Amino acid sequence: MRTSIATVSLSGSLTEKLTAASRAGFDGVEIFENDLLASPLTPEEIRRRCADLGLTVDLYQPMRDIEAVPAEEFARNLRRARHKFELMRRLGADTVLVCSSVHPLAVDDDALAGYHLRQLADLAQDFGVRVAYEALAWGRHVSTYDHAWRIVEAADHPALGTCLDSFHILSRGSDPKGIEDIPGEKIFFLQLADAPLLAMDVLQWSRHYRCFPGQGGFDVADLVRRVLHTGYDGPLSLEVFNDVFRQAEAGPTAVDAHRSLLVLQEAVGVATPPVPVVPTGVAFAELVTPDAEPVSALLGALGFTRTARHRSKPVDLWQQGEARVLVNTAGAARRDGTGLAAIGLESPDPAAAARRAEALLAPVLPRRRALEDAALDAVAAPDGTELFFCASPGDSASIGQGDAPVRPEPPDWRADFADVGHEAGTPGVTRIDHLALVQPWHHFDEATLFHRSVLGLHAQESVDVADPYGLMRSRAVTNADGSVRIALSVGAAPTDDTVHAQHIALATDDVVAAARRFRAAGGRLLPIAANYYDDLAARYEFADGELDTYRELGILYDRDAHGEFRHCYTVTVGRVFFELVQRDGYRGYGAPNAPVRLAAQHAGRPVR
Repeated sequence: MRTSIATVSLSGSLTEKLTAASRAGFDGVEIFENDLLASPLTPEEIRRRCADLGLTVDLYQPMRDIEAVPAEEFARNLRRARHKFELMRRLGADTVLVCSSVHPLAVDDDALAGYHLRQLADLAQDFGVRVAYEALAWGRHVSTYDHAWRIVEAADHPALGTCLDSFHILSRGSDPKGIEDIPGEKIFFLQLADAPLLAMDVLQWSRHYRCFPGQGGFDVADLVRRVLHTGYDGPLSLEVFNDVFRQAEAGPTAVDAHRSLLVLQEAVGVATPPVPVVPTGVAFAELVTPDAEPVSALLGALGFTRTARHRSKPVDLWQQGEARVLVNTAGAARRDGTGLAAIGLESPDPAAAARRAEALLAPVLPRRRALEDAALDAVAAPDGTELFFCASPGDSASIGQGDAPVRPEPPDWRADFADVGHEAGTPGVTRIDHLALVQPWHHFDEATLFHRSVLGLHAQESVDVADPYGLMRSRAVTNADGSVRIALSVGAAPTDDTVHAQHIALATDDVVAAARRFRAAGGRLLPIAANYYDDLAARYEFADGELDTYRELGILYDRDAHGEFRHCYTVTVGRVFFELVQRDGYRGYGAPNAPVRLAAQHAGRPVR
């Protein structure tokens, strides 16, 4: 299907918005009146600019407070409309959005509303324009889509139809089933937006918190299915009012927007991108650092051993159990010191995973590699983290068996590393439990959609965590068995980049023993305030001496319906710290303890 986006959904000048929409792959745009009024370009120049970019002008909007008003007011409205229809002819737009009236003098009279809309449609028809009437969720007398349709149906004019807007319909809790009773040819336009489920004034909700489909809590796909069932053949268009999007760079926002429509089309069965290939495990986490010594000391204290060196790059492989960390000193120019730059994801079909990513606008990253290096595909997550698709252990043995088509054996990334003669010792750490990635403040919703759609991971409920200087949002994405867990978070403020570092959580069967070994090896654990343990004593009963041990080592504790969770943290090196976690049936991430951890990190100074 054709895709479109309202210019109000993006930041920047009108020219910047049009360029971003075109580069992201949209077919058309809705021109928001304020964007046109502020543009130095004439309507003819905007029309030519759109044509050069391969964009159609699908809608001009909005026209407000038209219907069911006093006669003198309506006469002024027709005069205004005549000017706008002439402008639309110059612009090359053939459909105008008319919102249900919020005028203080508007009356509750459907017959009058229909009469006024019919007169408006008569005038519009003279200019080759169609009128799409939309019910605002906060309209003075018309606030539901079925009410707006009844007025349009009664007015019975070929140039008058309705515009359906998913936010206005779903925010009011209206049943979209009735959409199927509207003839498809009378649905002149479809606008789409999602939103988080909030209890607040619907106008403020609409103006500030809309998001792209798949990023909120509305069932946008069900609504679209019902619209398509009517025979509607117009574009799927995004109209999203969001404070963050309107401050973020237009290009990435437009890509995220178009990705949301690709995923939506897949959900409703009108597009068939490559199917998701859900990762089955974490192959490695890669740290880039200008100075390997502090990282090596930290990994050594945690029980890791440097087991291999890349054959052509300054990259070391550190391993303990099934947990593997790469230390890359090629990024010596990193301004902020050590950082988590890449994640290797084990995949049953790396090539198919890469095709899925590319189809959903996450292009495969170019890589410099020697001829003998494994040809691994990598894509960039919204925060810049590189995601490598690696063959799952043992997958090559099944390639070409049975009736399945034979495909080339996927490369093994570990073949790029030469053994340095150090065997990994008895592991205290068994594997990487999860990875925590702090997102730039304007990429949080985009990151959730990316990991869900591109990687096929399941998104858990969003959690708000109290930080000493604000509120931090966090949302985990995971595969079915929990072998891949990624916690996405965003800091308390756009400029807060000092404490909210990325971190790697390491699974252990005995966190107390692991913490003691780490400390005995010279490692520094994050100290936790004594008040925290006083509160634990009030909330839970522990065995004799157990709480004293936790207090001594800085171990935090939590329970859920499934079991217990014990965890502790190292100090931060550059932009990274490690967490030791012991899960005994527990399914969460220790969110109740996050404010305590954040306060402790604010109180300390990261080691550079």
